[in-house]
Amino acid sequence: MTIVGIDDTDSRTLGMCTTYLGAELAGLLRDAGAPVERTLLVRLNPAVEHKTRGNAAVAVHCDIEPATAHEIVDEVLDRAATGDDQTSPGAVVADCSPDGAPEPVAQFAVDAIQTHHELADARTLIEEVGYRSATRAGGRGRIGALAAVGAWTAFDEWTYECISYRERGRWGSERAVDHGSVFAAAEAGYPTVWDTVDRVEETAVCVPRTPCPILHGIRGDDPDAVRSVAEQIESEAVADRHLFVTNQGTDAHLQPGTIETVHEGHSYRLTATVATEPETREGGHVFLDLEDGGEQLQAAAFEPTKRFRDRVRGLRVGDQITACGEVSDGTLKLEKFALRERVDTERVTPDCPDCGRSMKSVGANAGYRCRDCATSAPGKVEQPVERTLELGWYEVPPVARRHIAKPLVRGGFDALIHPER
Repeated sequence: MTIVGIDDTDSRTLGMCTTYLGAELAGLLRDAGAPVERTLLVRLNPAVEHKTRGNAAVAVHCDIEPATAHEIVDEVLDRAATGDDQTSPGAVVADCSPDGAPEPVAQFAVDAIQTHHELADARTLIEEVGYRSATRAGGRGRIGALAAVGAWTAFDEWTYECISYRERGRWGSERAVDHGSVFAAAEAGYPTVWDTVDRVEETAVCVPRTPCPILHGIRGDDPDAVRSVAEQIESEAVADRHLFVTNQGTDAHLQPGTIETVHEGHSYRLTATVATEPETREGGHVFLDLEDGGEQLQAAAFEPTKRFRDRVRGLRVGDQITACGEVSDGTLKLEKFALRERVDTERVTPDCPDCGRSMKSVGANAGYRCRDCATSAPGKVEQPVERTLELGWYEVPPVARRHIAKPLVRGGFDALIHPER
């Protein structure tokens, strides 16, 4: 078997897309007589500095001589968007089975999704394991391409995406997609097919707004289900459809951490206590501080997360939560959280049992007294707090969800879930 990885061919301005070239690559390999087992779409660390639009790399698992695969992928790189100075395409050809990548290559894939690499790391490892590579414009894409080669060995959890592509002459123009059919298809496919639409925001999440070749991308847990939903959508002509196996919706980017151990540009799952009341600041962003073992970390739900901010506003000082998200500029950008332990009472000044008026303090640690009735109390008393936020997991809505973030509806979480649709 041979694995062909490719990355960094996207352009925010020229419209090219790594998934499109990956699908083209798979077609060319088939035309050359190679049985293609699968096309893998791997989302890399969404927090790295040098990232393409969706930070996706593609690997094609096929049965062909590596030398022939190298010739074909080198031809495909000629079609990449090298006119964009932010694009640096690269490809890697590996002579190994998809689940037989060497341990250093598998670990390279894990690190590319959870931490980061320099180009020199990829170049060195490619030489050490004897893989072929091809580059354009510096070839930074070799990082993602090598990660895509090792991903199948490194990870066990995979989902599916059926991507429909536009006719080339329509690239860059407004997409003609019937939104009613998108919402109907999304309803029919849910929950096996997820993040197709955002019902509250009335947005077709599956339809991009960039000049790329994609018409729509349907994600879910079953290959037949995502194909079915894609076929139900009424739209302009579809030039091609391709099924990808992907790490989207898996939370593969999250790593366990503590407030003391977090690093910039990495994404974590950590447990802490709410240390400050949520504060809504200019722009509608909501901030609060988390505390654990004497260490504090600012966390935030930014305006694009929409109604998720109301869930964050529902937290109170003393609540214990598990928070998930990327650390950037010293702030944990919340993607989801679980309310583990909830503060349901607060200590308040007691009321007089005779007249009902609030008692007054008679001095530090001296208790409280009613000035009218002369009744007293030794200190503050517990009073129930009305809480609207239940225990369990909360998430950003589909319109704000990262490709790699796991929707709650997929299940496998360790508490009650409150999914967004």
